[in-house]
Amino acid sequence: MRVLFAGTPRVAVPSLERLATAAGMDLVGVLTRPDAPIGRKRVLTPSPVAARAAALGLPVIKASRITAEITQQIADLEPEVAAIVAFGGLVPPAALTVPVHGWVNLHFSLLPAWRGAAPVQHAVIHGDDVVGASTFKLEEGLDTGPVYGTMAVTPAAEATSGELLDELAASGAELLARTLEGIADGSLVPRPQEGEPTFAPKLTIEDGRIDWTQPAVAINRRARGVTPEPGAWTVLDGQRFKLEPPKLRPDAGDLAMGEVAWDGKVVLVGTATHPVELIRVQPAGKKMMAAADWARGSWASEGMRFS
Repeated sequence: MRVLFAGTPRVAVPSLERLATAAGMDLVGVLTRPDAPIGRKRVLTPSPVAARAAALGLPVIKASRITAEITQQIADLEPEVAAIVAFGGLVPPAALTVPVHGWVNLHFSLLPAWRGAAPVQHAVIHGDDVVGASTFKLEEGLDTGPVYGTMAVTPAAEATSGELLDELAASGAELLARTLEGIADGSLVPRPQEGEPTFAPKLTIEDGRIDWTQPAVAINRRARGVTPEPGAWTVLDGQRFKLEPPKLRPDAGDLAMGEVAWDGKVVLVGTATHPVELIRVQPAGKKMMAAADWARGSWASEGMRFS
């Protein structure tokens, strides 16, 4: 079966690699976002999918939007199906009808849970006990199409959204390959989604701000959910203070919400319930470092407080 692959970030690469070796699959081309400026010097850099596609010797179409011109380029490749994983743009109705089997989306949630751009992040923030991935037939609606298949995992207790997404990207690649094989041999038919949907909009920098008036468990979940992007942070002396997910410390003594305590070994911060322990932090203008090293070099007085 002739397959067009559409994707952009690193988490889409395992699916591209899996389809490149899948029996009966002929990758005819790759659609990805244009090169983007990366790093302090803002060097134009191909997307991870573009770079891997080039290494595999595949034709690459780069586009921020699927215009009529791009739709024609896709049609010229004569794909029978299009597989899409985190492309980063909408597929217009005209393009949806190009492949005879349509577009099959690998989405990192158990649909209809967490429709949208940041399903894994929202699942971690909300403390979901089970997460997973779904393959479904793309429609005009936001992740509303009928589902071909799902796979589920139980997240590790302290997993960040980045770690969990890497895990789902690997296992989801196998789900996508099996889905396309089932479509090719006619054994797989999509079924309508069942249940009440929840939504996972793209996270902003503000979503990473820690609210110390929340319970410790909620703070831990939020910090893990926004790691690595957009990152967890708080405010100290009017400046942004970044931090990696803190550790729950129900055994520690009481502290006021946002109050910072340092005993020469560990750094604790008060919450609405019990304190949390800071592991690594990044003060404004400095690199990420062990919280104890920061406290050792910067401790000014008792009563230090995050806001």
